[in-house]
Amino acid sequence: MFGQIILLILGFGLLILGADYLVKGASSIAKILNVSEMVIGLTIVALGTSLPELLVSIISSTTGSTDIVMGNVIGSNICNLLLILAVVTIIKPVRFEKESLKKNIPLLIGIIILIMIMSLGIFFNTRLKITKFDGFILLVIAAVYFAIPIIDFFKKGDNKENTTEIEKSKGVIVKDLIFMLLGGLALKFGGDFAVNSSVNIAHMLNISERVIGLTIVAIGTSLPELITSVVAIITKNEDIAEGNIIGSCIINSCLILGAGAIISDIPLNASHIKDMALLLVGTILIWLFGFSNKENILKRSHGLILLIIYLIYSIKLFV
Repeated sequence: MFGQIILLILGFGLLILGADYLVKGASSIAKILNVSEMVIGLTIVALGTSLPELLVSIISSTTGSTDIVMGNVIGSNICNLLLILAVVTIIKPVRFEKESLKKNIPLLIGIIILIMIMSLGIFFNTRLKITKFDGFILLVIAAVYFAIPIIDFFKKGDNKENTTEIEKSKGVIVKDLIFMLLGGLALKFGGDFAVNSSVNIAHMLNISERVIGLTIVAIGTSLPELITSVVAIITKNEDIAEGNIIGSCIINSCLILGAGAIISDIPLNASHIKDMALLLVGTILIWLFGFSNKENILKRSHGLILLIIYLIYSIKLFV
């Protein structure tokens, strides 16, 4: 038991250290490249913190455990939006960028609706299944999602002043990228240590597998997003926190689900559809919260509502 507690503490230590490296490196690169922290959060940081889900998805599909893939994606997205965003907002109200309200959140809503249409077999004569073809479509969306900011960056790169600044800062960019890589590795291993030791402790305390799966493992794969977003808020990098949460959901829905589906068809059941419906309603609710005031601020009261919804959802899972 003592050894597992030490591993648990080590895991959380690595998560905090990794998140700090990732956020600082990302913030520095954003300033050098003259790219908004929101874009960095939506892409690089979100991809880094989504690595646990990606690994779980690929391994699960390869070994034939396809039911884990959909549960992992939906569960992580619900956790990101209703738990992590709630916690971050309660710590400090989050101001939504107009780009998020006009583009990023509507994009996420559209992707969730598309996945629901795919899973119901409206395009083809399949029922409750994400097919390899569906997976291919999701991967194409993921490719476009990453390509757009890269294209925008190279368009800006025509500016001689910006190009000169980048040339001068090549060494700093390499250092920041190394820090981000080390941060991503620390997040990965920290998450592994935290989840595995928690599961082992739960077994020692005779807690059931079902409870472990619904709590420790589900939240465990979202720990990188949680710690990274909290660190970003504390260090006053709010755009990275917001971008990380929304970006992780988009990456989970397209890249991770797409990667899993293209390896093997993913069968679904009615509970998956209900969970996706909750995810859709939650995302729309967050979008409406952003428009509820002139400053586009997600207030602590909004965060509390999201947290209550997540707690009710969790309790219903146990029932």
